[in-house]
Amino acid sequence: MKDIQSTADTRGIAIDQVGITNLRYPISVKSRGGKPMPTVADISMSVHLPHHFKGTHMSRFLEILARHEGEITFRSLPPILKELKKRLDAENARMELSFPHFIDKAAPVSGARAKVCCQCTFSISCNGRKDDVSLRVVVPVTTLCPCSKEISDYGAHNQRGHVTIEVCPMMTKDGWAWIWIEELVEVAEKSASAPVYALLKRPDERHVTMQAHDNPVFVEDLVRNVALLLKEDSRISSFEVQAVNQESIHAHDAFAQVTWKRRATRRR
Repeated sequence: MKDIQSTADTRGIAIDQVGITNLRYPISVKSRGGKPMPTVADISMSVHLPHHFKGTHMSRFLEILARHEGEITFRSLPPILKELKKRLDAENARMELSFPHFIDKAAPVSGARAKVCCQCTFSISCNGRKDDVSLRVVVPVTTLCPCSKEISDYGAHNQRGHVTIEVCPMMTKDGWAWIWIEELVEVAEKSASAPVYALLKRPDERHVTMQAHDNPVFVEDLVRNVALLLKEDSRISSFEVQAVNQESIHAHDAFAQVTWKRRATRRR
């Protein structure tokens, strides 16, 4: 049958990215405990299309993905992109997988266990010279307003917020440095007034309420706390952290953002 996609195009316009998006597909993500965690990802896969080709071969994206089923990590994604480039005769390739990841958490007093959902995204691009990968995690947290605590005769307003942490790992001799999703969740929770739990009994609720009251943070404090912890991690080459508070007494949300990149060390 005639391959229409490979016929010539005379308009002289290359396409930066062309491929598939909004594909829901089952994947398995390795948890810190070593157990593969099944989930469902929303996947985008694309390649660069030279100006002289009419189109790309969409079916090959699924063929390649199906051959690489298994655990998804920093180190399992580059081979997928390399095959995409080879099969589709492309210079550049990109892939993004967004998925819910469930963290098993014990309540602080009763020990009652339940799972909290964090939305995660693996992103990778390959341009022929290098691969760029990143992990993004969205973590729910509790914050309590320092100003409200200071000026009120009793109590203080608090709210639930979300911390979004996106990190790029360092390259090592064994491949990309391994950074666990659970580690980034812990960084966000340590930086807030208190964590968010799925299941709390009354003694737990008392504990968390007082924990937040003893650890008030502005949204500015929150992103700075996260940034300090991430900068100390030698596995991270760069990061972006954003916090958004869903304000409980205001008609708006509050947000803050910090980006950082590790400076290259000069060889003597």
